[in-house]
Amino acid sequence: MARRLTEAALALVWLTRLPVGRFLPAAPPTLAQAAWAFPLVGLVVGLIAAAVLGLAALAGLPGGIAALLAIGTVMLVTGGLHEDGLADCADGSGGADRERRLEIMRDSRVGSYGVLALIVTVGLRVFAIAALMPEPWTAAAAVVGLAAASRAGMTAGLGLMPAARVDGLGHAAGRPGKGTIRAAMILGGASLILPALALPSPVPAWLVLIAAVALAQLWLARWAMRRLGGQTGDVLGAMQQIGEAAGLVAMVALA
Repeated sequence: MARRLTEAALALVWLTRLPVGRFLPAAPPTLAQAAWAFPLVGLVVGLIAAAVLGLAALAGLPGGIAALLAIGTVMLVTGGLHEDGLADCADGSGGADRERRLEIMRDSRVGSYGVLALIVTVGLRVFAIAALMPEPWTAAAAVVGLAAASRAGMTAGLGLMPAARVDGLGHAAGRPGKGTIRAAMILGGASLILPALALPSPVPAWLVLIAAVALAQLWLARWAMRRLGGQTGDVLGAMQQIGEAAGLVAMVALA
């Protein structure tokens, strides 16, 4: 149990700005060993965002403002880590060859493709949550469940895709084993039960939500394999973003 708690704390350190680093031992586990806990990180982030939604609803704020505050809170808690990955991938897509794409993705500057990608995905998330806000419980369940499920895809990407670079985060993190990936997938799938229960037909809704998140992330994984030769930290962050956005849009369609 102590080892699992340490791995969960390490995942929080890597994926958020929450001050939990002091709880790590002098020789912490590798990120690959802690990757099973990525969905748990999403659960923590989602619960914080859901609390903001609840407070906004109690204050009588319009759904759009409540949704924007929730997404802003997520960015604050995570430091915009995954949004940055999405923007870098979008900018890199304009490169002429693999080497140029990776070079662009490493550049700290954000280009027009990156800005447009953020506008679309942030907009989709905000408007989807706002559309669910007439039923605050449904909106909160969607935020929590999809924050967790979308991060399970990051574990799968880290474990199943080769690293595109030999000196990047995707390589340094190591590759999670099959048991680690399986644990993350179970946690991610279970987390979608919560939003599914808030919908009229829970079992079909659960399957649709799983499919929406998985297909969006598989699409990006396929792009990364073909255009980059594997995954990077930016690719994993982008997978989280589009998986969450796709799941939220599916929630609106099912509600």
